[in-house]
Amino acid sequence: MTLGPFGRFWEERVYVVHDWAEVHRLFHREGLSKSRVAERLGMSRNTVARLLGLDEPPRYRRKPRGSKLDPFKGSIGVMLERDPRVPASVVMERLRREGYDGGISILKDYLAGVRPPRQDPRVYQRTTYLPGELAQCDWWELPGSVPVGGGITRKVYGLVTTLPHSAAHSAVFCHSKTAADFCEAFLRTLRRLGGAPEAVVVDRDTSIVVPKSRPARVHDSVAALFGALRLRPIILLPRRPESKGQVERTIGYLEGSFLPLRSFGSIADIQAQHDRWAREVAFERHHRRVGAKVAHAWAAEKKHLYALPDPLPDTDRRTEVRVSRDGFCRIGDVDYSTPPGLAGRRVSVRVSHREVVIHIDGRQVAQHQRSYAPADVVLDPAHARLLRLARQARTRLVTADADIPEVDLACYDALIGAC
Repeated sequence: MTLGPFGRFWEERVYVVHDWAEVHRLFHREGLSKSRVAERLGMSRNTVARLLGLDEPPRYRRKPRGSKLDPFKGSIGVMLERDPRVPASVVMERLRREGYDGGISILKDYLAGVRPPRQDPRVYQRTTYLPGELAQCDWWELPGSVPVGGGITRKVYGLVTTLPHSAAHSAVFCHSKTAADFCEAFLRTLRRLGGAPEAVVVDRDTSIVVPKSRPARVHDSVAALFGALRLRPIILLPRRPESKGQVERTIGYLEGSFLPLRSFGSIADIQAQHDRWAREVAFERHHRRVGAKVAHAWAAEKKHLYALPDPLPDTDRRTEVRVSRDGFCRIGDVDYSTPPGLAGRRVSVRVSHREVVIHIDGRQVAQHQRSYAPADVVLDPAHARLLRLARQARTRLVTADADIPEVDLACYDALIGAC
């Protein structure tokens, strides 16, 4: 073998590892002597002995060179004595004045190694949960707004509930964030997830927790729902979003994967698109932390969730209002029609995300699809016809234009025997 001036260098970098392996195999496995090994491989006996003396393959190691930072380490030490937390950008600015022409990356690496440790470092750890042990819940405010009728648009909020063990999630969308909205939306998310966990983590949103309560407590309606579900609430301390990191990451995933390039015609359209996307995309992805498809992990976790009660807890909002003189009930900022004859009467109203049902004395008198358009008027065609007839009758009475049939006076003559 003819070697040039750098031949030995390239032999060591490219071939010597293979030679080392073959020398060890021939000597230890086949039992050949060092001389026979050297003869078979075409190398000197001294090379064979040197390779046999190595416990691991030799590696080419570049001779370390000095760092551009070396001449300035004394100055860095002085700066750190004055302020141990001085930013790297400030150190960089001072070193430039002294002639340093290196980059900030090697400076940051060096500072990370020589800075004194923090006195009270905040430690984060990866948390694991048993299947069915916990859920995390949070509101998601979607950007933009969607049409609600009459050329009007409204904001949309999504209540997102996640199961950290399997990374499964569900989301329900509404136009407001109240305790009633939370109760209904949360129950709907659990129905989509297939059951209830042992506990749920919530933050101090005013739709869930009574504002300024000490200690923090959930609203009575929320507590009633959690009690019916046998669910324990875990209320987070203020400004601790990392304590519900799974749902925070899920909301980020929704913003980055679900929302782009989509448009929505209504809140029902958002719900339908999300549910289809979750089924076809989110649950079919391989989740690195879970180590499997989300759908597979969710199927396993559902066995550990508590079955929802049958019948489900009633989360509809109930209120009492007085029927206006023109026969309408105002719920929020929308007027809903009632049959004639109820003006001034107090009626009970049951409100859900889909409908408004009006009762009087335990009897249902009206049922409407819920409207989210401000100042809208929801009029049942049957009510409109009855109201129109009643209005026409009142008008005739006021104008003395009552439709009274003509009376035949001959009947009176017959009674007195007049001819």
